[in-house]
Amino acid sequence: MGIKVAKFGGSSLASAEQFRKVKEILLLDADRRIVVPSAPGKRCSTDIKVTDLFYECNRLAAAGKDIAPAFDRIRERYHGIADELGLTADLDAHLEEVHKNIQLGAGADYAASRGEYLNGILLADYMGWDFVDPQTGIFFDEEGRLDSAKTQDVLGAILREHTHAVVPGFYGCDSHGNVKTFSRGGSDITGAIVARAANADLYENWTDVSGCLMADPRIVRNPEPIAHVTYRELRELSYMGASVLHEDAIFPVRIAGIPTNIRNTNDPTAPGTVIGYEAEERDSKYTITGIAGHKNFAIINVEKAMMNAELGFGRRLLQAIEEQGISFEHMPSGIDTMCVVVHEDALEGKKERLVQRIHELCQPDSVEIHSGLALIATVGRGMVRSKGTSARIFNALTRAGVNIRLIDQGSSELNIIVGVDNLDFEVATRAIYREFVTKEEPRW
Repeated sequence: MGIKVAKFGGSSLASAEQFRKVKEILLLDADRRIVVPSAPGKRCSTDIKVTDLFYECNRLAAAGKDIAPAFDRIRERYHGIADELGLTADLDAHLEEVHKNIQLGAGADYAASRGEYLNGILLADYMGWDFVDPQTGIFFDEEGRLDSAKTQDVLGAILREHTHAVVPGFYGCDSHGNVKTFSRGGSDITGAIVARAANADLYENWTDVSGCLMADPRIVRNPEPIAHVTYRELRELSYMGASVLHEDAIFPVRIAGIPTNIRNTNDPTAPGTVIGYEAEERDSKYTITGIAGHKNFAIINVEKAMMNAELGFGRRLLQAIEEQGISFEHMPSGIDTMCVVVHEDALEGKKERLVQRIHELCQPDSVEIHSGLALIATVGRGMVRSKGTSARIFNALTRAGVNIRLIDQGSSELNIIVGVDNLDFEVATRAIYREFVTKEEPRW
């Protein structure tokens, strides 16, 4: 029997009805032996996440105010779930301890983590599984960074003692023994850490969507789901703004070679998206895997005759940018031109000094900064084997009346990035999607 670690998001555990769905999913597969729960999320669009309620309690406590009225809303949420499911855990004792500690100033990390902690207690009771507090097995160093080696050793040893376990997400233990939360990614990161520590065969991330989509559904109507994607492709799509797992939530399972399956709690029969290395050997239905992008970039365009023969020109240009505390995204260049793409926000209040330093360090013929740029990345492992992919992108944009202001293709041929005006972003995205997904693939 193998091991599958299943992480369930806040929407998957927002109510007693959702708890029932989770239990059914866990019991459908005997290999699902470890579960990582989030705090209860929104039950409807007007609802409030439990974690936000805990933050409010901490704010009130820090201001010296009574948190009881706000905490009653938290108490009501958990009792609603426990009473409807007929749970026997001593919930009141746990709630009173949390209430007391927050009122006494336990801090924001402690308060924020209690949503997952209490939900873990409820789920462990409901499943009849062992409760494992991540404060005993997930560790942060003095700088607040995850101590991966210690966590792997200690948490791995703890998990080997349990046939079935519930490990709450979002938090661990700092170097002084106090509760410490992850800055971003939350329970997703915990799920990946637990999967690695358990040497799992598969990490399942259950949420309210049936996997990753080939394009943003706010731009493309009913985009196709992605069946298989590599970790490299996912990183490219995530970096360019796709709503997928953050890199921090992928890294632990990626380095361990554990595949990830993104699934939908409300549609458990849907296969979702499988992320892994083996996807590279699978035939994809389409040449591309996905499309993602961002608006509001700027191009710093530097021109100088015989630039290519001038030793250290690129280094000095990047030095000028670095001195202003600006990081760059892309750097396409020609023989006598060099362009640096940055976020517009990073240039706020720094343009004049930046241009001055570029002139001082590089003595260029001209420096121009153009704003209002959107970047669109077309990503796919199949592009390297398909002739004319770039031509198809450019032709699709031409037919849509979109002017291309920048082209940048990675040496791995895994992605092709085009820059267009902000106003053309949605039109361009839809044009590329139509070319590669909704029309027949060309026969070269």
